[in-house]
Amino acid sequence: MRAFNLFTNYPKPKGVRYVGSNLRTIDHRIIASYRDKRLYDGNRNCGYGGFKYDGRWKEIALKICREYNLNNNSSLLQLGCEKGFLLNDLKNLYPNMRIQGLDISEYAINNSMESVKKNVKKCDGYLKLEFGEKEFDFVIAIGPVYAPNLTDAIQCLKEIQRTSKGKSFVTLGSYKTKKDYWLYKQWLILGTTILHEKEWIKVLNHVNYTGDYYFSNAKTLNLKQK
Repeated sequence: MRAFNLFTNYPKPKGVRYVGSNLRTIDHRIIASYRDKRLYDGNRNCGYGGFKYDGRWKEIALKICREYNLNNNSSLLQLGCEKGFLLNDLKNLYPNMRIQGLDISEYAINNSMESVKKNVKKCDGYLKLEFGEKEFDFVIAIGPVYAPNLTDAIQCLKEIQRTSKGKSFVTLGSYKTKKDYWLYKQWLILGTTILHEKEWIKVLNHVNYTGDYYFSNAKTLNLKQK
């Protein structure tokens, strides 16, 4: 188990991202919870504000393959694949790699990239995956672990550990100070389990997690109170 930054070549936020009482309110969160067009391609306060392919995942795909020694003979599972941008770029690198994506949003699956439509599937959640033990060379989950409550977060991590051959990568919603906690909490639309970094380490040890992890927080997102 190690802390690892997969996003060194991912575009950084252009300027400060502001949070405040009139931004990303409970009304916006209610709308986002349906995970439909409004989350992906609606108002920015409800989610992405336009979720379009722009090639930003190409460098991430390349880094994944290099770091985890993936190639045309490998298998990869992504939990929370959304519209399949990362899967598309992985497939472009290695057309014969076995790639599988899961997402709980019917809208995202229906609007996924044509290149990977046959590789993505809607699911009800990530707590009981339909795959065998150690079925994938690499499992990645950007967001799904900390979206639900702690009980489900633990179960999700167990499933990632079960279905991978020991190589995996997850992002975890975290904080170090109370100020950072409230900044991050105000920003998140669907994230639920926000833990101190030391608490996440205890959770990872509890499930015997052997993969890599990255702390998502107010600093990495460049958040500031408005």
